[in-house]
Amino acid sequence: MADTLLETPLAAWHAAHGGRIVDFAGWQMPVQYASIVEEHLATRQAAGMFDVSHMGRLSVTGPKSLTWLDGLLTRRVSELAVGQVRYTLVTSDEGPTGLTILDDALVARDADAPDGTPRLSLVVNASNRKGVVAWLTGRLPGEGVVLSDQTRKTAMIAVQGPLAVAVVTGLCPADEAGEISALKNYRARSARVAGRPAEVSRTGYTGEDGLELVVAAADALAVWEAILAAGQSQGLRPCGLGSRDTLRLEAGMPLYGHELLADSDPFALGLGFAVNLTHSDGSPRSFPGAEPLRQLQAKPAGTVRVGLVLMGKRAARAGAVVTHPGEPGSVVGGVTSGSYCPTLDAAAAMAIIHHDLATEGTVLDVLIREDACPARVAPLPLYRRPALRT
Repeated sequence: MADTLLETPLAAWHAAHGGRIVDFAGWQMPVQYASIVEEHLATRQAAGMFDVSHMGRLSVTGPKSLTWLDGLLTRRVSELAVGQVRYTLVTSDEGPTGLTILDDALVARDADAPDGTPRLSLVVNASNRKGVVAWLTGRLPGEGVVLSDQTRKTAMIAVQGPLAVAVVTGLCPADEAGEISALKNYRARSARVAGRPAEVSRTGYTGEDGLELVVAAADALAVWEAILAAGQSQGLRPCGLGSRDTLRLEAGMPLYGHELLADSDPFALGLGFAVNLTHSDGSPRSFPGAEPLRQLQAKPAGTVRVGLVLMGKRAARAGAVVTHPGEPGSVVGGVTSGSYCPTLDAAAAMAIIHHDLATEGTVLDVLIREDACPARVAPLPLYRRPALRT
């Protein structure tokens, strides 16, 4: 393992407990402990616990922070209520088209400072963290906004699955436990978990109910081990990035570098909800790339993101070509992510294909090592948990 790789505060625990460590976006991360399939199914049936401390965590504070971020992100930020979280894109107006997608992210409004100063946070992808920080830093106003990269000072733990909320709240004071249990999706609050201060949000990347916790780096091990001790007898298990990827594939969640690229059309990907081109009063918003996005929204998309369920056992991987059956060489799209999906007990994929072939049930061919493997178009998400919270 290269000495230059970064370590999360839980790296030693992963190594000591059988984690298969890989280089992921410059971090030493566990891809699995025993079996990706077992970890995947444990998350669907009970709970899985993931170290996601490699994700970038940025703090934005100051009297101008709301309006500053509102002018830089594709989602409306100035209207965020305390405790509200939104999925957003980070876009640049550079490049040949005037639009480059730098990342997708979560933006949250944390509790205001005692003097009423707004405090916000951003969670960005590990592979894009340095670029996003540089982009934002270069656009800081002279005063009124403080941007701070908190990634190395904190840890982030995702607890996902039908038992996740109960396990975590069992480690909280009674009043806070009730308030966390009552959180709606994409809402957050401060709490104490296993006696340690934490920022807790009802978010995740698996398609399951669950929570994500941000704690001080020095508290990470104590919180991790407390959650494991509380939930292990109920089926909770530590999980690696391998199952996190198959879970998000089944849930139809895009991943930057696969479904979402620098030159992507977010409307074609089904991410139009993450682009607010107007303020709540209907007046136009201004942020980097807004005008090209207006043009993209105004014209029909030629391609669309869909699910594919393969009819055989072979899994398609990112980059596999999608063709029309009976028409050799008729490329109609490409696979962006693919794997065996344990919940479905089938090989499945996400792909971007021609819009006129996106009808559910349409049979297409996926080229796997030059073999044409039939697959049916399926709506996303490929999996939806039985009781979706509103």
